[in-house]
Formats: sequence, C-alpha cells, structure tokens
Amino acid sequence: MKYNELVAISGLSGLFQLLSTKSDGAIVKNLEDNTTKFVPARLHNVTPLDSIEVFTEEDNVRLFEVFMNFKKNEEAAGAFDNAKADNKKVKEHFAKLFPAYDKDRVYVSDMKKMIKWYAILKKLDLLQEEEVTADENTAASE
Repeated sequence: MKYNELVAISGLSGLFQLLSTKSDGAIVKNLEDNTTKFVPARLHNVTPLDSIEVFTEEDNVRLFEVFMNFKKNEEAAGAFDNAKADNKKVKEHFAKLFPAYDKDRVYVSDMKKMIKWYAILKKLDLLQEEEVTADENTAASE
C-alpha cells in the first residue's frame, strides 16, 4: 500500500485505502480494522490525501509535507492524547508539530483529523519519504 492510494471520506472517521471505483461510488478498506465496504457517491465525498493541502501564512503545503514536519517535530512536541485534549491543548500541540500553519484558517477539527491520521499512518509505517522517480530526476536536472 502506498500513500497515494489513501483517501479520506466525508462522514466517516479514519483513513481508507481506495481499492476500486465505480460509477456510483468506491470500494474502500478501512485502515484501522481492515474491513472492506462500498461507499456510495451520493452520500459521501472521497478525497485522496494527495489532493489535500494545509493553509500556511505563505503558500499552501501538501498534507504529506505536513506529516513529514510532524515526524520531524514529534519528539520535541512530546506525547499527546488526541481523544482527551481540549481545543486549546490541540492547538498548542499542533503548533509544535507544524508551526507554519495559518492560525486563522486551520480549524481545530482539522487539526484533530490530521493528528489522528498521522497516528494511523505512523502505526502502519506509511510515512516514508517520497521517492523521486527517474522522470522527476531528469526534469529537475534540465
């Protein structure tokens, strides 16, 4: 499983692996309990994690880069229990993990999701640095 196969689904908690798409929805696997289900398009939006960006004071940052910042700053930020924390504690912890976020446009509910998603990805060891493909290498050297 690769990071680019992962999706978030509106109305459903957690992260999912996209297995297949159909004209009326998608077949996904829940990463937490490995159950497979059909998600109808008329009830839910399926959003690839690759397409999610986080607001910063300058340019938006891809979610994967935010997770890499989490990984880099995790030790300094210390242990955190997302389920028991109030909004103030979530903001403080998120600021330690990703200090560049836009304080006016990133909501606490989004912070909680990102912290939860990061924990899932870390547990499943899906937070590897992106590999540069040969095509990207060639384009960068030109």
